[in-house]
Amino acid sequence: MSQQAGSQPSGAPHPPGLDLDRLREYLDLAHPGLAVGPLAAELISGGKSNLTYRLHDDTHHWVLRRPPLGHVLATAHDMSREYRVISALAGTAVPVPGTQLLCTDAEVLGAPFYVMDEVRGTVYRSAADSAGLGRERARAISFRLVDVLAELHGVDPGAVGLGDFGRPDGYLQRQVTRWFKQFDASRSREIAGMDELQRRLAVHQPTTQRDTVVHGDYRLDNAIIAADDSVAAVLDWEMATLGDPLADLGLLKVYWEIAADIPGNPVAQAVGREAGFPGMDELAEHYAARTGLDLAPLPWYTAFAGYKLAVIAEGIHFRYTQGKTVGEGFSHLGAMVPLLVASSLDTLLTLEGTR
Repeated sequence: MSQQAGSQPSGAPHPPGLDLDRLREYLDLAHPGLAVGPLAAELISGGKSNLTYRLHDDTHHWVLRRPPLGHVLATAHDMSREYRVISALAGTAVPVPGTQLLCTDAEVLGAPFYVMDEVRGTVYRSAADSAGLGRERARAISFRLVDVLAELHGVDPGAVGLGDFGRPDGYLQRQVTRWFKQFDASRSREIAGMDELQRRLAVHQPTTQRDTVVHGDYRLDNAIIAADDSVAAVLDWEMATLGDPLADLGLLKVYWEIAADIPGNPVAQAVGREAGFPGMDELAEHYAARTGLDLAPLPWYTAFAGYKLAVIAEGIHFRYTQGKTVGEGFSHLGAMVPLLVASSLDTLLTLEGTR
């Protein structure tokens, strides 16, 4: 790729996985006028899957997303799908960032990527972030987060151009099979109970009540909270598809309760009763009232969510052991996996009445 007339080398440090000079050349060709000055970028902390950067020139600010470096699981980290769902949800009641461009040419940065608008607000990732909220604000944020999830699950996929975004028929069966295969792709050690958990999940699958757009990783720190405590934007749509909405609620429940179940975990620390957040049972009742869905089978979805999170953590742990992660917070992820598997298996055994 030759230097485009009028573009300027950034002269700024290149964060891992992001060559600013090659990026600027591409932007000047693909979206002339988007950037009007030298580019600079910083890796945004907190992401442990796709890499997320804050990108800016003299006057504008964006966010760039690309897959992680090194070992990448098949079907994961699909930038085109993430870009498509965010673009499709613009104009609905689900708040998402505006999108600018998608690049599928891996020659530019070594992997596909997309650029979206930066949304200002707060991401509550740690206990320190949420410690000063107080009960009233913590409760307001919690219920608004659930309201947005209910809005997402009320979107008609066909009406926003997502009718072919996934195959909802057989969604749960494919999810169980897919995530077990994902675990095999990153298997570097034996995890007690993993095979038994997968077998029981496959045997006791509930019947899907409704087919909707599902986020796939819905949690507090995948949302930007505005100054008025509303949800300014939902982020990290890399696992979005069409499927069973209770899969999102089950995963939100695991993230909501994991701080108590696995103290010191590196993935969900902001939510806690001591910070004023309500319990998940109260939030689930609110969700049921908004959607009309029967939550009787929710324990299965919670067990599945723990299983899925264990597989994701094991994949990241695998990359960490190979020295192919970027940023901090990876060293303790591997220790979470057996705890998540044991908790999920116990939930299923209790549901089945064998405990």
